[in-house]
Amino acid sequence: MDSIEVFIEKFTGAVDFQNQITIEANSDLHSMPEWDSLAALGVIVMFSMEYNKTITGENLRKCQTVADLHKLSA
Repeated sequence: MDSIEVFIEKFTGAVDFQNQITIEANSDLHSMPEWDSLAALGVIVMFSMEYNKTITGENLRKCQTVADLHKLSA
């Protein structure tokens, strides 16, 4: 399992934010300006490519923070 810092780097790349924002473990996904269906798809692909894990939209809906997503990578 990657450290939270490495996970955040991968998450940031997967979401491809247009404007730089500060992301921490406790950052609320739903308050991020670009957290939408395209960002969610990027995260699903990231999990498949980086962690060899299949996650679904339902998994993402249950996550409130970046730390919640990080737990799914374990």
